[in-house]
Amino acid sequence: MLKVGIIGATAYTSLELIKILLRHPEVKITYLGVRRTDRPKISDIFPALKNLLDLTCETIEQKEVPKDIDLAFVTLPPTISMQYVPLFTKKGIKVIDFSADYRFRDKSLYEKWYKAQHTDSKGIKTAVYGLPELSRNEIKKTNLVGNPGCYTTATILALAPLLSKGLIYPEDIIVDAKSGVSGRGREPKEDTHYCECNENIEAYSVGSHRHSPEIEHILSIKTNQRVSIQFVPHLIPMNRGILCTIYAKPKDKTISDNDIHKIYNGFYKNEPFVRLKEGNEFPKTKDVIYTNFCDIATKVTDNRIIIISAIDNLIKGASGQAVQNMNVMCGFDEGMGLL
Repeated sequence: MLKVGIIGATAYTSLELIKILLRHPEVKITYLGVRRTDRPKISDIFPALKNLLDLTCETIEQKEVPKDIDLAFVTLPPTISMQYVPLFTKKGIKVIDFSADYRFRDKSLYEKWYKAQHTDSKGIKTAVYGLPELSRNEIKKTNLVGNPGCYTTATILALAPLLSKGLIYPEDIIVDAKSGVSGRGREPKEDTHYCECNENIEAYSVGSHRHSPEIEHILSIKTNQRVSIQFVPHLIPMNRGILCTIYAKPKDKTISDNDIHKIYNGFYKNEPFVRLKEGNEFPKTKDVIYTNFCDIATKVTDNRIIIISAIDNLIKGASGQAVQNMNVMCGFDEGMGLL
């Protein structure tokens, strides 16, 4: 039985993670850490867990490593996470980090976008980007996974087949992305108050969203070319879900819908969590929420290939993907707890 801890147990993603782990036959949650001192039960923070998990949350101390855990899910914010992760890895504890602190191989790129010095040079060099569809073999061998962002998961999975085959221009890609409000986190903010975001849709962080360099960085590494995107995220008035509509310019203007379908089917034929739409059927967020699936569809127009992807930002975009990574790291069936 794998003993796991969650460091930062009060996040939305932590609640989803707990729900998944409670139905995982090979896992026992033995530690919950929070950045508060009153030591509440997790079921007091999330009443939905009453009688399912009533474990007391411990105050996480920066120099202390919880005893009796084999793997830690770290759900702390960027720049905070890297203060704790090295303590676990030095003790031989496997870590799956939810922040951006271990997603970039290029330390200077991280420091540019997150306006902070990275304090774990060894960790950022050895961490594996946790997208199993592209990095499964590396994930199997590592003790530290940087769990991808939600927008990045939906975008990278949508674009990887075409970029890998060299079928689209890598510098001419437009990503129109829309997310439910939970994607902005649990911490109260004025622009996520009900009266501010209900019956409203708005673009935000235009040209400056931190997932943009993450997408470019990973796709450039995985496809051996410099990838550049125009990424515009939008906040929409629903709880969860992400829909990305992506516009790419084909190098061969004679390519057909059937050609594209064959490429995607071949690329993802053995992937349990990627579902491909056929014909004129397109992804919908209602079809993927509360699941670890990424649904993808493509359409060829006169001068563009349109790729549409949908995920649940809290599951495939965070906690479900983390469990998928855990399964790969620990040699479990990849769908365990998720299917």
